[in-house]
Amino acid sequence: MVEQNVQVNNLIDYIELNVTDIECSKAFYGEVFGWTFFDYGPDYCEFNDGRMKGGFTTQEPVKLGGPLIVFYHDDLNSVLEKIKSTGAEITKDIFQFPGGERFQFKDPNGYELAVWRTT
Repeated sequence: MVEQNVQVNNLIDYIELNVTDIECSKAFYGEVFGWTFFDYGPDYCEFNDGRMKGGFTTQEPVKLGGPLIVFYHDDLNSVLEKIKSTGAEITKDIFQFPGGERFQFKDPNGYELAVWRTT
């Protein structure tokens, strides 16, 4: 197991998302995934999912596309319902793939993300 707050070569260390509204992003990710936040002024907020940190910034325009960020949750249906309750768009309902199942959704800024679990 990797010790928290220790940088390790070759692992994803930080994810930065350009957003249009930091407070909206904090509300969404805090409600759905339980993330915590630390503000570094009006245009930057660091998030912490308990294992990895990243940031929300309004310093650049939203850039859609790029890699698909995939979250893990063992209760796929409950997190799907939480996401639906925020009004976010479900782009692919739960589907099976070798080793698990997942669904995909768009966050309030239009980024497409996914949640999966093992089966």
